[in-house]
Amino acid sequence: MTVLMTKAFARFARKAKLTSASLATAAADVAAGAFDADLGGYVYKQRVARPGKGKSGGFRAIILFKIGGHSFFAHGFAKNEKANINARELTALKKLAETLLGLSEAEIEKALGAGELIEVEDDDETQEG
Repeated sequence: MTVLMTKAFARFARKAKLTSASLATAAADVAAGAFDADLGGYVYKQRVARPGKGKSGGFRAIILFKIGGHSFFAHGFAKNEKANINARELTALKKLAETLLGLSEAEIEKALGAGELIEVEDDDETQEG
C-alpha cells in the first residue's frame, strides 16, 4: 500500500511539522481497521499526534482509503481550531475519494510527477511538500 497526500495536505503537514513516520502510522492504523471514525464513502477520520505530544490534543486527518488500494491524506486540521468537518466538506471529500481511489497506477505516477500528489516516505523527517 502506498501512502500519498494531496498538495494541500502536504502544506498542512509541513506547517504542522508532522513527521512522515506519524503519517505512515496513521495510514497503517486505518488500513488495519483502527480508525477513529468511518465517515462513509471510503472517508476516514484519524488522529495524528503533535510532534512530541500525544494524539488526544493533536491533529485530525481525513484519509481516503479502500482495502487493496492506496491511502490518500486529503484534509487536516487541529482539534483546537475546528471540531469536525461539516456536511458540505464531507460531500466534497466523498467525491474526492471516488476520484482518487479510482486512479490508475499511470495516473497516480503522472500526478506524482506533476506535484499534485506527494508520497509519504516512512522515515523520521518532517514532511516536505
